[in-house]
Formats: sequence, structure tokens, C-alpha cells
Amino acid sequence: MPKMRYVLMKHETELTFVEMPESHAYQLSALNLRLHKELDKLTADNVPRLPYAVAEMSDVELHDPGIAIVSGLDYINSLEREFASIREQAYPLVSLLTEIRALQAQLEQWYEEEAEL
Repeated sequence: MPKMRYVLMKHETELTFVEMPESHAYQLSALNLRLHKELDKLTADNVPRLPYAVAEMSDVELHDPGIAIVSGLDYINSLEREFASIREQAYPLVSLLTEIRALQAQLEQWYEEEAEL
């Protein structure tokens, strides 16, 4: 069984745990920080509002059914769709999409390798 980590995301009062391979959890946290740093530079009117990565942990035992655990690949696919829909084709959007898609490709490869095992 692969080792997973959980990145706790907070959007206003909503909490979500993103389940990531242990080897990639830090990348999601770092990507989230970079996205927040660059969001103000985007001039489009449809820039998504992102949650903040507030913590990483090795185990999660949920007691509230209203809190979701989503797979890292589902989360990054959703993030890619949101950023790809932004009506802007300049830096930093191109750079941000490149970073999102790089992590997306790594996760796809990781999940494919796990499925083969």
C-alpha cells in the first residue's frame, strides 16, 4: 500500500483534505503558495478563488461527514480546468498552467505505476 499524505485546504470556512502520494504532497503545498502569490497579477475577470494549503499530515481520521477527502489527481485536474478557462494568455498564467500541468503529469504517471503493481 503506497504511503499517502493529506494536504488540508481551507476556503473561507470550508475544509477539504487532498490525498497525495507522500512523495508529491509538498509539491501541491508549494504550488498552492505560488498560485496565491501570482493571482493578483492576473487581469482576467474569471480568476478562480483558491483555498489555502494550511497543513500537511500523514493520517486523517474524519468525524465530520461534511469534510471531504479528494484524490490529488482529481484536485489537480479540477485546478487545471479552472486555470485553463481563464481568459488571459500572458505571463504569469502560462507559467502557472505549466506548473499545474507538470504536477498533473507526475500524478498521472504515479497512479499508472501504482495500478500496475
